[in-house]
Amino acid sequence: MAADDADRPPEHRPVRPLVALGLATAGFIALLIFGLGMTSLLLDENVIAVRGLGQIPGVVGTTLATAGFAATTWAGVRRARPSYGTAGLAAVAAFLGYGVGVWIGAVGGGADLAAATRAAGGVLTSWFGAVIAGAALVSSWGAVALVRTRAERPRWPWEDPDDE
Repeated sequence: MAADDADRPPEHRPVRPLVALGLATAGFIALLIFGLGMTSLLLDENVIAVRGLGQIPGVVGTTLATAGFAATTWAGVRRARPSYGTAGLAAVAAFLGYGVGVWIGAVGGGADLAAATRAAGGVLTSWFGAVIAGAALVSSWGAVALVRTRAERPRWPWEDPDDE
């Protein structure tokens, strides 16, 4: 916490990095699941179009995307002055994490290397890949904004102690 923040009452301090990371990670997971589901509905396509792989590749992909997102966002928000560039890096980490996770999940689930590669590549080269990156970008940007802000909570005019 910056020296000037120590003099402020708790309700006027910026959000702590760990709290911002927790909120952003929950938001990322929610946006990811919602975004992939809506994209699948709108396009009338499965997120993982290769038949017979089951749910394991999607679960492992989501897990690794979340881990990449959280690690990258944490590295950014724990700095003294976080950069919004962290959001771009988190988008790349989540995007690649999902692809690697789908590949690992498919191979671990018994698929051959060609099917696993086709599944991972199909996700990353479609609108689903854009949804993954977009969810990470928005969520990580929000975490950085929470940590950087110096805004105060909304107050009624009569709550201002300087008016006494």
